[in-house]
Formats: sequence, C-alpha cells, structure tokens
Amino acid sequence: MGAASPAMWAGLVLVVLLAASGPASAGLPRFAEAPEYRNGDGCPAPVTGAGVCDPGLVHIAMTLDAHYLRGSMAASTRCSSTPPARSPSSSTSSPRRAAARRPSPSSGPPWPPPSRPCASRSTRSAPPVAGLISASVRAALEAPLNYARNHLADLLPRCVPRAIYLDSDVLAVDDVRRLWETRLPAAAVVAAPEYCHANFSRYFTEAFWDDPVLGARVFAGRRRAPFYFNTGVMVIDLRRWRVGNYRQRIERWMEMQKEKRIYELGSLPPFLLVFAGEIEAVDHRWNQHGLGGDNVFGSCRPLHNGPVSLMHWSGKGKPWDRLDAGKPCPLDHTWKSYDLYIGENDSSPASGPSRSALSSLVAW
Repeated sequence: MGAASPAMWAGLVLVVLLAASGPASAGLPRFAEAPEYRNGDGCPAPVTGAGVCDPGLVHIAMTLDAHYLRGSMAASTRCSSTPPARSPSSSTSSPRRAAARRPSPSSGPPWPPPSRPCASRSTRSAPPVAGLISASVRAALEAPLNYARNHLADLLPRCVPRAIYLDSDVLAVDDVRRLWETRLPAAAVVAAPEYCHANFSRYFTEAFWDDPVLGARVFAGRRRAPFYFNTGVMVIDLRRWRVGNYRQRIERWMEMQKEKRIYELGSLPPFLLVFAGEIEAVDHRWNQHGLGGDNVFGSCRPLHNGPVSLMHWSGKGKPWDRLDAGKPCPLDHTWKSYDLYIGENDSSPASGPSRSALSSLVAW
C-alpha cells in the first residue's frame, strides 16, 4: 500500500492475521497502490515512541488467506479514521443520525464518502486449528481462516485493550471510530449487531436441542434471551477475553462437535454457544450482511432497509469471484470501485478509486 509517515496513520492501525494453508508463494496476485489520504485535523496525534501501544489508535484485525487477500485489500481502502467534517463525539448507535446514501452502481463514481486507507502494521500466522474443525455445509467454511479470529487475544500485544474484528469481505462506509467507541458494560466481552428475528434454533441440530444436558439449558441464566449475531463484525474487549479464557471455551464446543454433531455451519455456532445472550448489541447499520447470498447458491441480495455503515458480502458469493466470472450482482459494482487487484491480462495497473472521484462525493 505504499510507504507512509507515522503521522499519516495517527488514530488507526490495521493488524492482519494470516491463516495460510501453506508457505508463501511467489505467484501471489499483484495489487495496485491505494490512493494516499492523510488524516484530518480531528484525528489524535500519535504518542511518540508508543507504537502499537498508542492509546489513540483504533485497532482493526482482519484474517485472510490467499483467496481472501483480494477482499482484504479492497476493504483496507475503505477503513476510515475520524474525518474533520464529522463530530467524533457522535453516538455509535444513534438512530437519529442521517441514513447513508444507497449505492447506485450505474451512476458513476463510487458511492461511499471519502476516507483514508488503513496501515498494515503486522502480519502473523494463527496457530493451527485443523484438528478441531468439523465438516460443514460448505467446504469454504472449513478453512482455518474462519477460526483465526478465536486467537486474536493470544496474537495481539497485551497492551492492546480492544479490537474491531472485520471479515475480509466487507466495505466500511462510515467512520470506524464510531464503532470503536461502542460502550462495553462490565458484563460484556463482545459487541456486535444482533438479529432478533432470525430463527436461532436452526443454527443447531435436533440432537443438540433434544439432549437433556444441552439444548435450552446451555443458554439459561444469560443476560438476556439468546439471539443470532454475525461474527463478521465484532468489537472485542481483549483483556476480558483473556481473563475469561474464551478461546478455550469456544474450542471445548468444537471438541464436543467432534463427538456429537450439534451444529452444521462452521465457525459461527461455537461463538453463538459461548456469547449468544451475552453480547452488547450494536446498531444493524454496522453489518449489512448477507450480500453474498446464502451458503449454497450465493444468489444476489439487496441491502436491508435502514442506514448503512458497513456492507458485508457474507454467504457463498464473493464480489471478486462474481466479477471475474462476468456474473456480478448489482452491489458488487460498489465493491469493484475499491478493488486494487491487477489481473494477469491487465495492460495497466489498477489504481483504486481516484482522488477526483472520491473528492466529488459529499460527506454526509
């Protein structure tokens, strides 16, 4: 993404965790350099010599493997720090804030407001988890990548108090500092958008619900009723995570799954078993998920009703795959505006969204 002075990245740091199935290859894809943007006057100045321990930094963690590298590169061009035109004191989940403008894929320049690219400060390999992974409804859900987020608290420096975890198939179209400032009460370790109308029971097998020791007993006594939440966007208190040994709690459920099949859907159910009913709810605008369609067909889906702060291509269909196949969904064109990938047959490198195009947008 090009060299940058430390001052350029004040207020925001991106930590990438690499979950690779093999050694790095010389044949990795090429990517163009993202446009350079500098932080606005409202961003805090860095603490000299503090490095990653700077208390003014926003820590964003993304996990990736070779297939998701392209998605991560596009997402990293959309992580924004506090723009000077917006008040940093605004509430993260206030329903009174104006709704984001909807994308119009055929109307010219990229839809989201101007932002600055994130800095990639470190790349580390997640510990192996292959022995704990069970078969899922889709082979991609069995990749170790999906489980790397369980190890964030072990891999990140202990001076980092919290992190925003984002999947690699997202575009943040709002100031992520608002998400970062989500209040986590003492009883909560994770904050995420919660979906109360989803059929929570379908995330577990009949064998789970029929077991007298499992089933509803697992969720008894929690802060509130258990609901589905999507793990692709989470604010995690890393200190509380470590104290509560939450990685081990998740892995105990994975071990039980090996003995008795209690769920079908990869890495999500163990998170639900540990955190459903215990998380702090975040406004739905921070995870407009499901844009990749379902986990079998990957059909096109529109945005949900309501404001948009983050678009998430969860599901089988990834925008880069559909674009390469010549069968994109309408919203994939919005993602394409931030794609830095240089194809094998490209005669000239892509340069990502142009400054003129971004600067022509009106910040909302």
